[in-house]
Amino acid sequence: MIFHQIKAGGDRNFAYLVADKPGGVAALVDPPPDASRYEALVADDRLRVSYVVITHGHGDHTWGVAEARRRYGCKVVAHRSMLLAVDVPVDDGDTVALGNVEMKFIYTPGHSDDHVCVLCGSKLISGDCLFVGKVGGTDLGEGARKEYHSLHEKLMKLDPAVEVWPGHDYGVAPSSTIGHEKATNPFILRESFEAFLDLKANWIDYKKQHGIK
Repeated sequence: MIFHQIKAGGDRNFAYLVADKPGGVAALVDPPPDASRYEALVADDRLRVSYVVITHGHGDHTWGVAEARRRYGCKVVAHRSMLLAVDVPVDDGDTVALGNVEMKFIYTPGHSDDHVCVLCGSKLISGDCLFVGKVGGTDLGEGARKEYHSLHEKLMKLDPAVEVWPGHDYGVAPSSTIGHEKATNPFILRESFEAFLDLKANWIDYKKQHGIK
């Protein structure tokens, strides 16, 4: 499998390029509007970009869809509740094949109601649901409760060896593993939803006390 993490600009955004093999079928995930950030990777491996995947509908993740479609004529894949035009609507557990590689979609609402994570083999593109040592922003009500469920009932039940590749470079490293997040992420370590919510509400103070950037 070909897998590239791409520095996409914006607020330390990450995009991804996934393909089955050189000369094979590829997908761009949350691509930036500046195609120079990924076009050489596509060309070097002679890839056919058939899909552009959107993890969620916020502007800094949909911003490059039009340019990717213009260049490659690719189909847009996103959760079925996405308000933008989607060619391939997906829901929890659905899959899309890239040749011999399968993209499996995990519905993970919380940061937004249309959020999905993408599992490609042993690599999880976690969007703005899970960062390295942090989690995605939400309100302190229903959004936080949905995110808590998405994290504990879905992502943390994946194999500990699954790699975590987030939508922003907000953590201490650009990637992690499910096992590492379960052992070290302060939000995952909270023993109840109430404790998780309290950490969200007091995150700035917690960061200062623990020297977290």
